[in-house]
Amino acid sequence: MTTPRRPTPPRSRAAGGPRKPTLRHERAILGSGARLVAGMDEVGRGALAGPVSVGVVVVDAATRTAPQGLADSKLLTPAARETLVPAVRRWGVAWAVGHAGPAEIDAHGIVGALRLAGRRALAQVRRVCGDVDVVLLDGSHDWLSRREVDLFEAADLDVAGAPETDPAVRTLVKADLQCSSVAAASVLAKVERDMLLTRLARQYPTYAWDQNKGYSAPAHLEALRRHGTTPQHRRSWNLKAISGGQEPAETAAPAPAAEAAEAAAAEVVEAFEAAVAQSLAPEALAPDPAASPQVAPDTTGAADDAAVGSGGGRMTS
Repeated sequence: MTTPRRPTPPRSRAAGGPRKPTLRHERAILGSGARLVAGMDEVGRGALAGPVSVGVVVVDAATRTAPQGLADSKLLTPAARETLVPAVRRWGVAWAVGHAGPAEIDAHGIVGALRLAGRRALAQVRRVCGDVDVVLLDGSHDWLSRREVDLFEAADLDVAGAPETDPAVRTLVKADLQCSSVAAASVLAKVERDMLLTRLARQYPTYAWDQNKGYSAPAHLEALRRHGTTPQHRRSWNLKAISGGQEPAETAAPAPAAEAAEAAAAEVVEAFEAAVAQSLAPEALAPDPAASPQVAPDTTGAADDAAVGSGGGRMTS
């Protein structure tokens, strides 16, 4: 008597793990005539403190399959993200991470700050590979392209070295899960922003930014209730409601040391400049010599100076 065979159950997505990002969308755009395609993703939009950061990774028709293990940064452990950074930097034609600080978020709103950070990132890769033709943006909203603004606002939001003409933008929901260039950009942005917040936590240990990276974790909210805001908080946001109803103080001492408390604003600028400089060239994350050459960030732009003058930290361009 023959025993009937059991049908093989279909493989579930969970059993095989998440779908790996590919270059399918990027190659379709390149095949339609584009020379350079930039995947772009943002990190820190919902945080209460620290900058919003935008990563960009440029690919072309000769770009090969992405490094093994690449995925959206939210699906990777911190150790896995950091391990991927050197390979991602070697893989792309060019890469960069741009930042916009808390004072800029307060002045221009989160969308304007995202645009600043994105254009700063594009200005960096432009020095390496020229203008990109198309930006592939995660989500359904094009926050990168400039809108019709008055002359004063246009001057405030200008970025030295950025393209005069905006690249074409293609939005794609869940692009960070589907597109290798966008996933790579998300990893670079996440690792760099996390490093900045970890170093800022040394100046402001009360807020545990080394653990919560500026987001609304319980320890961060408790510190806001007890000590109020710092120059690295986004003061235009409703921190009173977020922190439980108590009005935040105008400033909070960055560290228990008495000598640091009197010069909080000056220390923030100095600490952030040092953190940015170190984050772009630590030994563990240094670009491989074989990678596309990268340039040092320009931190002398008008927007950066305005941020410093209003109490925010100076950001990379």
